[in-house]
Amino acid sequence: MPLVTSKEMFEKAYKGGYAIGAFNVNNMEIIQGITEAAKEENAPLILQVSAGARKYANHTYLIKLVEAAIIETDLPICLHLDHGDSFELCKSCIDGGFTSVMIDGSHHSFEDNIALTKKVVEYAHERGVTVEGELGRLAGIEDAVNVSAEDASYTRPEEVEEFVSRTGVDSLAIAIGTSHGAYKFKPGQKPQLRFDILEEVEKKLPGFPIVLHGASSVIPEYVETINKFGGKMPDAIGIPEDMLRKAASMAVCKINIDSDLRLAMTAAIREHFAEAPSDFDPRQYLKPARSNIKALVKHKLVNVLGCNGKA
Repeated sequence: MPLVTSKEMFEKAYKGGYAIGAFNVNNMEIIQGITEAAKEENAPLILQVSAGARKYANHTYLIKLVEAAIIETDLPICLHLDHGDSFELCKSCIDGGFTSVMIDGSHHSFEDNIALTKKVVEYAHERGVTVEGELGRLAGIEDAVNVSAEDASYTRPEEVEEFVSRTGVDSLAIAIGTSHGAYKFKPGQKPQLRFDILEEVEKKLPGFPIVLHGASSVIPEYVETINKFGGKMPDAIGIPEDMLRKAASMAVCKINIDSDLRLAMTAAIREHFAEAPSDFDPRQYLKPARSNIKALVKHKLVNVLGCNGKA
């Protein structure tokens, strides 16, 4: 099975009241853990690559690793560029075999965002590639994305219809209270997604797929393990999984997960070195890291996204 676009995935997800997991990938073990979990749960997948990950791992290596995952799983997999910030980056990924790209023009004015997004859409659609745009700005830090709380802004529902119609995007990332990175909310704060905004967007764009970025839940057991074995992560609260499941039952068809993968992997590696401090074989510490990722992804597919059995 070749790489697929997100179009059919999202159509089925919208009708079925579930979301597709979009998992960020950086290396072989992460890809293996994610795709092994999806194969066992018979779930469709979006594997997404940030500009930072592409620079770290090399475009060609990532493409070949994803192709290997397709051979091993025979699952419908979409390869997506996460947070592309320029036409040139999106073009390079499209030309290089990606089947979906995100152009993030949310830091521009409304008109400049439309112009940039439309330019990417025209190039992508001519080549059969789908495009995700963004309106509103999420706070937080993750790879090259760095937005302060002061600069963050919720999506304005009154703008979405014009943005989609003028750009021709295939999906839209909106800001309703999620946040990039692992340090989303301090203990005592109450995370709250703005479902009122999501409902208004759904009314403005009936049947149109919506995307949530910054949707990791910062699972406490991973943070506790990291800190138990020498880490110094501050206490933090992520997005409650019941809120994400509710969003997936509405118009949200794609939920991005990155920080939880990093935490799962780091927790396993720290625990391994605490128990075997003289170990110098990467296979010995990356194997439990891969297993942690697999367990996390299986949990997300079944209990948060609801896309198990939908491949």
